Amino acid sequence: MGRVLFALFFLVPLIEIGLFIVLGQNIGLWPTLLGVVVTALIGSFIIRLQGVSLIEEIRRLTRQGQLPARQIADGVMLAVAGALLMTPGYFTDTIGFLLLVPALRLALYDFVKTRIGMVATVQTSRGGYRNDPPRDDGVVDLDDDHWRPR
Repeated sequence: MGRVLFALFFLVPLIEIGLFIVLGQNIGLWPTLLGVVVTALIGSFIIRLQGVSLIEEIRRLTRQGQLPARQIADGVMLAVAGALLMTPGYFTDTIGFLLLVPALRLALYDFVKTRIGMVATVQTSRGGYRNDPPRDDGVVDLDDDHWRPR
C-alpha cells in the first residue's frame, strides 16, 4: 500500500505538469489557467447540488430505520471529488468530474462492497462487544448507576 501511495504522490504531479505544458503550448497560458478556475467553480456547484440531495436522502432513509450505506459512500466519494476539483490541475479535475457521475459512483461502490466483509456486533451493557445478537428473554442488564434499591 505504501508503494501505491508513493507512486500516486509522485506520478500525479508529473502528469499535471505535463498536461499544463501541453495545454499551455496549444491554447496559451491564460486560457489554461482560466480552465482550471472554471472547472473548480463548475465542480463546486455540482457538488453542492448533489450534496444537498444526498443529505436529504440520508435523512429520509434514517427516518425509515434503514442504514444509508451506499449514500454514505456516495458522500465520501463526493468529498473526494470536491478535493480533487479544488486541486489545480486537469488530471485531478477529470477524476473529480468522473466521481460526480452517479452511475460511476454506484459501480465503484459495488466493486468495493464485494471486497469488504461486514461483521455485525452488539455492544453489551458493560461496554464490551459480542458477535451474537442480544437475547430476548425479558432480562434487562443495567449498569450500577442506572438502578436504585426499593
